[in-house]
Amino acid sequence: MSQSPQPSPPRPEAPRLEVQGLERRFGGMSVVDDVSFTIPAGQVTCLLGPSGCGKSTTLRIIAGVDMQDAGRIYVDGNLVCDTVFRVPPERRSIGLMFQDFALFPHLSVADNVAFGLKGSREVKRARVAELLERVHLSRHIDSFPHALSGGEQQRVALARALAPRPRILLMDEPFSGLDERLRDGIRDETLALLKEEGTAVLLVTHEPHEAMRMADQILLMRGGRIVQRGAPYNLYNAPADRAAPPFFPDVNVRKSTVTGALTATPFGDFLMPGHPDGTRVDIVIRPQHLKIDFDRNGRGPNPTPQDGTPARGVVERARFMGRESLVEFRMDFDGSILRVTVPNVFLPKPGTPMWLMIRRDRCFVFADRA
Repeated sequence: MSQSPQPSPPRPEAPRLEVQGLERRFGGMSVVDDVSFTIPAGQVTCLLGPSGCGKSTTLRIIAGVDMQDAGRIYVDGNLVCDTVFRVPPERRSIGLMFQDFALFPHLSVADNVAFGLKGSREVKRARVAELLERVHLSRHIDSFPHALSGGEQQRVALARALAPRPRILLMDEPFSGLDERLRDGIRDETLALLKEEGTAVLLVTHEPHEAMRMADQILLMRGGRIVQRGAPYNLYNAPADRAAPPFFPDVNVRKSTVTGALTATPFGDFLMPGHPDGTRVDIVIRPQHLKIDFDRNGRGPNPTPQDGTPARGVVERARFMGRESLVEFRMDFDGSILRVTVPNVFLPKPGTPMWLMIRRDRCFVFADRA
C-alpha cells in the first residue's frame, strides 16, 4: 500500500473533511454502507445513532486505525486514504479524543498535553501553558492525572488533542464517562474552545441531547447508512421516517388505518393521499407541540385555524419534572393516553377535563412498514 511522502498543503476551496462512499464489511455483513459527507473548517458535525449502527467504525476509518473496503477520504481536498493509497494516521493532521481520556498516568498534566508536540522545549511549554489556561487548569500543570477529577481529566485530554493544532478532531462519546451534573458545562467549554481553534469536529454519540446541544450538522445513522442529515432544527421538525422522531425527546405514537385516503385521529381526519385503504399508519406527536385549553363548561375552546381541531381529554396525572411539567390525558376519542409537556409548574388535578390542540404541520404521519 502506497503512502504520502509528506502532507499536502490545504486547498482553500475544499471542505476540511470529505468522505466519499465509505464502506466496511465484517464477515459478509455491511457495517458501514455508502457513507458520504463533508465538514467545513470550524463546524461541529455529529454522527448520531444507536449502538452498533457503524458510527465508531466510520470514525476509526477516518482516523486511519481501520481500513475501508471502498470509498475515499480527503482532508482539505487532498486524498489521505482509499483502498490502495494510505497516509499514515500520525500524518493526517487528525486529532482523537475518546471516552476513557487515555491519559498517561506516569506523566504530569504538562507532559500529557505536550506529548504530541514538536519543536523546542520553550515552544512546547508555551503551547501547553496557553491551552491549560484556556481550559482553566493552569494550577494543575505539574499535577498527575490521578489527582484530577473526571471533568479535569476530560479537559486535559481535550488540551492534548488540540495541542498539535489538528485540522480535524474526532470525538467518540467523549463525555459519557462524566457525572451528569458536569456534562453540560464541560460540553459548552469544549465547544467554545473548538470554535476558537477553528477545528472541524466529527462527534460520535448516541445521545440526542448532546447532538442537539453541540452540532451544527447532525448525520442520523442507522444500519450502517446515513438516513437523514441537516441542522438539528431541521431533523427535529422534519423527520425523514418513523424511526427518526424517537431519537429526540419523548413522543406520542398513535396507530390508525387509512380509509378513503383519510386516517382518523382525535384531532380530526388527516389526508393520506397515495395510500390504499387498510394501510396502517403511525401518527407521531411530540408532547411539547400540544396546546392545552380549559373545558369551559363543556363549550370547548375557540381555536384559530392554526390550532387545528380540538380534542377533549381528562387528566390522568401530572408531575413536575424540574424544568417542565408532564401531564397525561386519557382522550375521549378512543381512551388512549397522550402525554403533554408544559414549561414550569402546571399540575391540574386528576379528573380535570381539558382540550388539546395541535397544528397539523406538527403531526408526523408515516405508513407502518412493520
